[in-house]
Amino acid sequence: EPLEESAGQSLSLRMSKFLLALLAASALCLLRCTEAKNWALLAAGSREWFNYRHQADICHAYQVLVNNGFPAENIVTMMYDDIAHNKENPHKGKVINQPGGPDVYKGVKIDYKEQDVTPEVFLAVLEGDKEKIRKLTGKTGKVIESGPEDHVFVNFADHGGLGVIAFPSKALKVTELKKSVKELHKKKRYSELVFYVEACYAGSMFDDWLKDDINVYASTAVGPKNSSYACYFDKKLKTFLGDVYSVNWMQDSDKENPKTETLEKQYEVVKRKTNTSKVHEYGDMSILKMVVAEFQGKDTKKHR
Repeated sequence: EPLEESAGQSLSLRMSKFLLALLAASALCLLRCTEAKNWALLAAGSREWFNYRHQADICHAYQVLVNNGFPAENIVTMMYDDIAHNKENPHKGKVINQPGGPDVYKGVKIDYKEQDVTPEVFLAVLEGDKEKIRKLTGKTGKVIESGPEDHVFVNFADHGGLGVIAFPSKALKVTELKKSVKELHKKKRYSELVFYVEACYAGSMFDDWLKDDINVYASTAVGPKNSSYACYFDKKLKTFLGDVYSVNWMQDSDKENPKTETLEKQYEVVKRKTNTSKVHEYGDMSILKMVVAEFQGKDTKKHR
């Protein structure tokens, strides 16, 4: 009996040590592993039927993210919303981004439309400034509420000029974007921030200031002094359905596995397929090693 009692005590001691070690490991993981939330700002800056393609691009981008498991509550969408129900649209309530393609408008939650699609609202959303949104729009609005561990994805589509990108009634200047991004970095409002910009002269929004020291990467349809181009002209709708650069990155995201494809691979695919303009990139190239899902998909565990 004494021998049996001693063996039992030994087993109990070993189990206790095992449980303590397991608890310690779990506590360490909680300290070192945090949930990196994904946030997105999707904006089409144009209005009117002849600019159909920009809102189609952004609607498609919304579908890409949601289909990849991106939390819809973390997506902020801006567009004038005058295309789906436009009198010139024979397919009322529907928007397509390629010939014979699916309706990309269905299910899109538009947070800011019509007169609220402005550079000021765009920056306030990006900065997470709810009070400013209230002053600008007269109502409580959705913003990017990111923190120091989070990934932020910004996709913009519209016309552009040297040092500006267009909104329905005015333009966003490169100096304003630079100031906003620098402030976000200073306040630790992101871990990594990625821009995909479709506009003529899009590169001019980044080429003079975006370096590799603030964890920001930007991919643009063109460089600082060139035009970007539309695609898929629809004879029935009498307008273009998409833009070359935008369609290329989204069709790539539609078919590839976002958990294994890197941003670098996607950039190379888009660069190769965009034969109407020269795609450019700026900023922190180390971000290219991250996978697409970290900006266009589900929240991810982040180790530090």
